[in-house]
Amino acid sequence: MRDPRTLYELAPDAEVPAGLPLVAGLTGFADAGGAVAQTTAYLRSTLETRVVAAFDTDELLDYRARRPIIMFEEDRLTDYRPPRLSLDLARDELGQQFLLLTGFEPDFQWERFCAAVLGLIEGLEVGSTTWLNSIPMPVPHTRAIGVTVSGNRSDLVEAMSVWRPTTQVPANALHLVEYRLQERGHPTTGFVLLVPHYLADAEYPAAAVAALEAISASTGRIFPTDALREQAREFVARIDEQVAENGELAKLVHALEERHDAYMEGTTVRSPLTDEDGEPPSADEIAAELEKFLAFRRNRDDERE
Repeated sequence: MRDPRTLYELAPDAEVPAGLPLVAGLTGFADAGGAVAQTTAYLRSTLETRVVAAFDTDELLDYRARRPIIMFEEDRLTDYRPPRLSLDLARDELGQQFLLLTGFEPDFQWERFCAAVLGLIEGLEVGSTTWLNSIPMPVPHTRAIGVTVSGNRSDLVEAMSVWRPTTQVPANALHLVEYRLQERGHPTTGFVLLVPHYLADAEYPAAAVAALEAISASTGRIFPTDALREQAREFVARIDEQVAENGELAKLVHALEERHDAYMEGTTVRSPLTDEDGEPPSADEIAAELEKFLAFRRNRDDERE
C-alpha cells in the first residue's frame, strides 16, 4: 500500500486541540431520506469551519459513475464545483470545537483511505469518532425516527438503539473505518437512522434533525436546528394531507403504527421492521410501496397545476 499520508494535503495552519470529537458523514450510498447529505450540508452552511485536510479527489472518485455538475448558460460554461472530501475544524452553536469529515464516499482505495483517516485520528489525538448512515425501513413517519447504534460505546447502544439485528449488510467506507477503530479500542459510534421506506427517495428534514440529535448525544456538541424543525413540520403536514386522501396509504401507515407501537411497548412482536411472521419486507415490496406513494404525490401535483 502506498503511503496513506499522500492521499490528503494538510492545511498550513492545521493546528487542532487534542481530544476533540470527530463527526463523519459521507454521501453516495444508501442515504435514505437524504439524512447524511442534509445533515452535513446544514452543518457546513450554518457553522464556522476551517479545512484541516483536503483529500485527493482524482485518487478516490469515479467521475463516470458520479459525474459532477457544470453550469451552461446559453453559449458558455460559467461554473464548475468539483466534488470535495475534507476534514474540517468546526465550532458548534456554543463555540465548542469538533472535527467534521464530509464529502463523497470514496469509490476507490478503501483500505488506503481508511488508513489515512486512522492516521489523522491518531495524529490529531481525536477523542471519539461518530458517523452517520441512514437506511429505508417499514416504519411510520408519524413516530420519532429510531436508530440502530453500533460501535463500542455501550452507554449509547443501551440508551438509543431500538433495533439490534444480526445480519449481513453492504458495507460503506465508514463501516471499514469503524471496524478498524474498534480494533484499536478507540471510542467509536455509528448511528443508522431508520427512515420510513416510502420517504426514502425524498429529502426528509426530520431525518436530519434526528441525526443532529444523535450527534449531540454522542459528542456533547449543540447545533442550531430551528430551521430544520420548521421544514420538518411543513413536510410532515404535506405528507399527512396526502395520506388522509388515499385509503391504501392510510392503511399502510396505520399498520406500521400498530406494529411500531407494539414493539416499543415490549410485546412479543419481534421488531417494528418485520411482518406478522417475523420476516422483513423484501426489496420488491418496499419498492412497490414507494412507487405507489410517489405516484400518488405526482397525481396530486398534477391536479394542483
